[in-house]
Order: sequence, then structure tokens, then C-alpha cells
Amino acid sequence: MPPLKQVAVLDDYQGLARHLANWDVLDGRALVRFFRQPIPAAELAATLADFEVLVVMRERTAFPRAVLEQLARLELLVTTGMRNAAVDIAYLNRRGVAVSGTGSGPAGPGRGLPSTVEVTWALILATVKRVTVEDRAVRAGAWQLAVPGTLGGTTLALAGLGHLGAAMVAPARVFGMEVVAWSQNLTDERAAEVGVEKVTKSELLARADVLSIHLVLGDRTRGLFGADELARMKPTAVLVNTSRGPIVDEDALVAALASGTIAAAGLDVFDREPLPADHRLCQLDNTVLLPHLGYVSEPGLRQMYADAVEDIVAFLDGAPIRRLSGS
Repeated sequence: MPPLKQVAVLDDYQGLARHLANWDVLDGRALVRFFRQPIPAAELAATLADFEVLVVMRERTAFPRAVLEQLARLELLVTTGMRNAAVDIAYLNRRGVAVSGTGSGPAGPGRGLPSTVEVTWALILATVKRVTVEDRAVRAGAWQLAVPGTLGGTTLALAGLGHLGAAMVAPARVFGMEVVAWSQNLTDERAAEVGVEKVTKSELLARADVLSIHLVLGDRTRGLFGADELARMKPTAVLVNTSRGPIVDEDALVAALASGTIAAAGLDVFDREPLPADHRLCQLDNTVLLPHLGYVSEPGLRQMYADAVEDIVAFLDGAPIRRLSGS
């Protein structure tokens, strides 16, 4: 009988992975260890040196080539989702290490789409309606510190009109908002299909009462919204990011929030995650911060981990599925 494969399931923050999928199908073929706490970057190689299989949760832990080169026993890396910018997938492909994803079926319940949109609207409402500020005030004995904003008659500006961006439109209409959109690849046909007005990037920034970001992080989108872009927004505008932190220049955002260049920000993603408690964003009163909950829901996690187990079984059977290739 061949030796058992060692499987590491990383960044299981809530300790749910073991219970959300049937890992028992690996009995007799693999031993599975679950890691709840993030592994410091300096300790990754040593901690994971004996594992042949890694299951990583989105981009919670980065695996650059310098770390992967030290994982000599690695044979399969499974990432939840069908892309992971934090893993050098191209290097693993060249090395002959299989890389598989999860959730390659159409978007829908359990696939992350509804949860991300819900979190985005939670951040919009929390910032515009001053939910967290007034909550803290009430607990401190104060009452109605300022007048909250309204959504009716304002403009939702969408940076990105893919599945997530498009799903933002119907709720905006219910609130009585005008919707405009821009992205580097947005076509007139796509805008018309979704029923929004296509605008230039400059128009997007100038007209936004709420700027909501729904773009994929890449070379063209990293730092896409910096000091110059934020300066073109209304001082009453709110920025919401549930995509990836580095799409917005974090230093520029902190400066804009501190100076009143924009009114507030609702953020679910950051340059560094978990966000350190002493980070400058945590010191600002006009931020609402969430711990990257956009794709986190029990149905979504259940599907991700079930797919991950399926990926491992397929690999052990010699026929890997949902293969990913680096660009």
C-alpha cells in the first residue's frame, strides 16, 4: 500500500472546514490536518515541508516562488475559487505540481455571488447611514451626532460590470439610485445589456456618490485608484471595496479619508490581511471595516470544501480536475 499523503487545510479561521465536507472519503489514502491560525510567512516553508497536498483559502496566505521552491514534497495545490493571485501558479505548472480550483460552475447560491453583493450593500448602508459611528455614540451615551445620508436620487458608480458589478444594479434601482459604470474593457453592448450608463473613468469619479469596486486584481488594476483619482471625487462621496485591497492605493486612501477629500470608506479587503489592529485605517472614524467576508457564507464554504475534497480524490485517482494554469 502506498504511503498516505499529507494534506494541509490552511486558514480555516472559523474551524468549520472539517465539518463542512466529507473528508472521510480520504481515509486510508491521506491524513488531513486543519490549520485555523494564519501561518507567518517566515514559518511557511518549515511548517508545510512534509505535506504533499495544500488546500488554500482564496488569497489568505501568499505562496510566492521563494516559498514554493522550499516545498519539495508538494504534489497538489488546491485553491478555493478558480484564480489565486497570491500563488505562483505558473511556477507550479512548470515544476509539474498540479493546481486545482473549486467552484467552476455557474455563479449562484453557494458560489459566492450573493454573499459578496450582500456584504457590499451592508458596507454602503453602514457608511451612508453612519451605522457604526452612531452605534458607538449610543453606547457612549450620545444621541444623533449628525444627519445620515440618503441613497435615493444619488449615483452608484460601478468600477467593473462583471457578475458582481451587474448584481449591484437591481438593489440600487430599489433604493432609487442612478447607476453608471466603467472598466477598461467595458463595452457599450455590456452596459446596455445590464441597463446602466457607460461612462469614462473621469466621469465615474466625478459623478459617484458611492463608488463600488468590482474588478479583478492584476497588473492593470493594481493602484488603479490613487491620490489623483480620489481627488476627483466629491467630498461627500463614499468608496466601497469588496474586491481586492491593492486596487486602491491604501496610503492615498488613508490620506483622503483623514483630510476629508472623500467622506467615508467601507472596506472588506486590504493590502495586508488579517489587518493589524494598529493600522491607520483602524484609527479613522469614517471607515467601516470587515475581515474579508465577501465570499464567506456557510453554503459557499460548504461548496468550496466539497469541491476541494473532490479535487484531491481526482488527483489521487490520477486524473486531476479543475486544473489551473498560470499566465
